[in-house]
Order: sequence, then structure tokens, then C-alpha cells
Amino acid sequence: MAELRYTKSHEWARVENGVATMGISNYAQEQLGDVVYVELPAPGKKVTQLGQVAVVESVKAASEVYAPLAGEVVEVNGALADDPALINRAPVGDGWFLKLKVANAGELGALMDEAAYASYVAGLK
Repeated sequence: MAELRYTKSHEWARVENGVATMGISNYAQEQLGDVVYVELPAPGKKVTQLGQVAVVESVKAASEVYAPLAGEVVEVNGALADDPALINRAPVGDGWFLKLKVANAGELGALMDEAAYASYVAGLK
């Protein structure tokens, strides 16, 4: 399985065969608290790297979610509409947000690997 890569705004991406599955990190869901609603883009939407791609609402606040990579949305996680708390239970598993057809695989180099992200988050606490 491809490794996860992270943004400084706490999104993750896993790229396999030119398609990136993305969501928010465990740290991000902990900061949000109980997620009650997720607004996802329609398939076919084109997004830029670090451009807004979704909105998450929790009991604490509404937060924008940014695309770790540029591309075209090819699938969204429909399970989140009925069960947004899936993001809290499995943020890097079943709580994924969407899948993007990656426009430029070179953008992966701008993202942190798991060790770098863990170090980054440790510096925030």
C-alpha cells in the first residue's frame, strides 16, 4: 500500500495508480471534535493543490479542507453523508473524503511523509 503524505493543514493523501485518496489526519479530527456534517465536491470538479475542496462541521466549528494535490475529483465517500462521525472513528481509513485523478505527481514532493508530519504535529502541542 502506498504511504500517506501530509499537508501542514492536516490533510493526507495516498496515491495509487495515479489516483489520490484523501482525508484529514487523526490530529485534525481530534482538534475538531465530533464531526456532524461534511460538504464534499461533486465528481468532475477540478481542484488545485492546497485549494479548498470540502468543508467539515463539528460541534466546535466549521473548517475548510484543502486538496493535498491538484486534480479532478473522481469519487466522493458517500458514507460520510449518513455517518460523518466516521471521520472521527477512522480518519485515515473508512473516513476518507474523496479520490482525485492526480494532475501532477511531482506535487507529492511538497508533502510531508509520516515521520516529518509526526514531528510537525509534536511541535504544535
